[in-house]
Amino acid sequence: MLDALGCCPWLPYRHPCGSAIQTAGKARKAFTGGIEVKDSLEAEYMKSSLVRGMAAGLALVVAATALPAQQQSTNRVAGKSDWSVFVEDNPTECWSVSAPTKTENTRDGRAVEVRRGDILLFVFYRPAAGVKGQVTFTGGYPFASGSTVDLKVGSQSFELFSDGEWAWPASPDDDAKIVAAMKRGSDAVLTARSSRGTQTKDTFSLMGFTAAVDDAQARCSK
Repeated sequence: MLDALGCCPWLPYRHPCGSAIQTAGKARKAFTGGIEVKDSLEAEYMKSSLVRGMAAGLALVVAATALPAQQQSTNRVAGKSDWSVFVEDNPTECWSVSAPTKTENTRDGRAVEVRRGDILLFVFYRPAAGVKGQVTFTGGYPFASGSTVDLKVGSQSFELFSDGEWAWPASPDDDAKIVAAMKRGSDAVLTARSSRGTQTKDTFSLMGFTAAVDDAQARCSK
């Protein structure tokens, strides 16, 4: 069963399953203009015996990612420097999102060429579910099992917990701290490790972040 947030109550805070993962999937698809990319998220989840028992919830995810590539998103409502704002209706969902300005991929200390999907950093608002400023990161590959993602803004570091291709903070309080730090900072650097042992380092510009997050919040407060 999924709880009121569309999440699995026996898994970590706001685990991205059911409607939560569907929202993130729609957000990623919207930001990339509806272009289909190779997505191993469902495959990674279906490897888990726990998630195999959640076939009904995952059906929503498959449906969300199986839309024709020709179906372009039209829900981008604002651009704020390096950040964009999107809104979905029924239920109302608002988010700010950005792609990295710099990516680095290394293995055993050496730079390597790797194939990655979309790399995006989000802040979500879902009023019907009580979600306010949920920070979410997708690195475009399955993170190493049990690994965490380090999010650094200036001298401040925060830990994101990962599952599949997604990572998020442990609590709403952590979300609020990260958003506050990002509003004060110039860039956010996310360092993670793939299931193949590759370390990735993605730098996101925070130009326009405050305006984009405030806009998304305001649109979901009406």
